[in-house]
Amino acid sequence: MAAQGRGSARGNTAAVLALVLLCVLVHSELADCCVVVLADAGTTYYVGDSNGWSFSSPSWPNGKHFHAGDTLVFRYIPWIHNVVAVDEDGYNGCTTPPGSRTYTSGADHITLAKGDNFFICTRFGHCNLGMKLVVYAA
Repeated sequence: MAAQGRGSARGNTAAVLALVLLCVLVHSELADCCVVVLADAGTTYYVGDSNGWSFSSPSWPNGKHFHAGDTLVFRYIPWIHNVVAVDEDGYNGCTTPPGSRTYTSGADHITLAKGDNFFICTRFGHCNLGMKLVVYAA
């Protein structure tokens, strides 16, 4: 009868199987990580920076370069302001055209579409007082 040492077939099979499983798990985690990174390629901007969404927001985009897929975060006090994504007519007339999306969370994340993106506040006549924003995304 031959002696079985450290390198027995049974021990090697278990070690190889454990190593394969470890590689599969690591690869899976890395693949998930890469998918998240690729899906989150846009830049996040906080409208108004530290001032948040306010009456000074219309000049906030000046000097910034936005791209389709970037995210704007509108921070504000919900019972004082809101954010309504409108078309150009809604922006110019401070109106809410049919199909406009109204946000009221106070921490709204909005992904930019290519071209002009128009936003207004419809609370207390704020849009008519200048609380509106247009952001162009390349």
